[in-house]
Amino acid sequence: MPSTPEPAAAPRPATPAESAPTPFTADDYRARMDRAARSAADAGLTGLLVAPGPDLVYLTGYQPTAVTERLTVLVLAAGQDPVLVVPTLEAPDAEKAAGAPALTLRDWTDGKDPYAVTAPLLDAQGRFGVSDNAWAMHLLGLQKTLPGTEYVSLTEALPMLRAVKDAHELLRIEAAGAAADRAYEEILKVRFAGRKETDVAADLAALLLEFGHSQVDFTVVGSGPNGANPHHEAGDRTIEHGDMVVLDFGGLKHGYGSDTTRTVHVGEPTEEEQRVHDVVRAAQQAGFEAVQPGAACQQVDRAARAVIADAGYGEYFIHRTGHGIGVTTHEPPYMIEGEERPLVPGMCFSVEPGVYLPGRFGVRIEDIVTVTETGGRRLNATPHTMAVVE
Repeated sequence: MPSTPEPAAAPRPATPAESAPTPFTADDYRARMDRAARSAADAGLTGLLVAPGPDLVYLTGYQPTAVTERLTVLVLAAGQDPVLVVPTLEAPDAEKAAGAPALTLRDWTDGKDPYAVTAPLLDAQGRFGVSDNAWAMHLLGLQKTLPGTEYVSLTEALPMLRAVKDAHELLRIEAAGAAADRAYEEILKVRFAGRKETDVAADLAALLLEFGHSQVDFTVVGSGPNGANPHHEAGDRTIEHGDMVVLDFGGLKHGYGSDTTRTVHVGEPTEEEQRVHDVVRAAQQAGFEAVQPGAACQQVDRAARAVIADAGYGEYFIHRTGHGIGVTTHEPPYMIEGEERPLVPGMCFSVEPGVYLPGRFGVRIEDIVTVTETGGRRLNATPHTMAVVE
């Protein structure tokens, strides 16, 4: 497949990447909790039990300084005021959370039974959605105290709880994407040949922090045959002249995620390497063009996968085309065959097809895309053409 001109990147204002966004308020968190409680009722649930993790951060702004064996749980139910059950020693921190004014705190002290404290807040015959990262010991404790209750996975029951972003969330994801783009632009200036993958990964992590990330979640540097492993962790392999190198990196800025992948080459690529890169590049463009409000998530996967299959590399595209992103770097919705949920304006997710030739090299290109009223908009703007590095 011949190389095609790079599509023009959508213009993006510089300010979101540099200035801190307006903090979320108690009213913002109250609206989220109210919406979650209504959604739970619509899904046939009595309420939601939210443990420390991304759902709790999203709904209340509270993240315990350390997740311990002590029970912490947000109880949400339609028509009831939200209640956050916390250990007494952590109550002062919980009271400082931005969403604290929108809920009631109920604390329990060491030596007391936290399930006895929580039980009066729950319908003894209720069916509750429970955040996926809740500790099994807490769920079992509640079941023992209230044997008539039933529990289901929150992601299974309400997979789209955090999927549609508002304007303030979009600004944060846009800022994170812009920071990741700047990190990529700078990493192209460093030397690759003769250095270990871990050296380049450390450079990428430092650049993400330099450009405003508070947390680095991953820095995949897959050189040569290591690039054929989509989730290769940077290792001690020395990058050589002639290597294809997959760079996949991201983390959190202003509490929201970045995730981008570009594939570079140390020195000039071979004809085959360029051809595979061009196939993946065309597949990524096809996936992006399939982003339309109302289209099923699987349509994005189908569009990207068809390009790679038609080029003869279908068996070497071994993962889904995309995943949602928000307060975590992986969350619903997923761009995969069988996912028939429609795309909705405000959804944000990756479009990241790849080809992985075992023992030889891999290629992946990834942008974060948001759904608009008329199509899709990329939140990464670095070129898709294969950069040549030293």
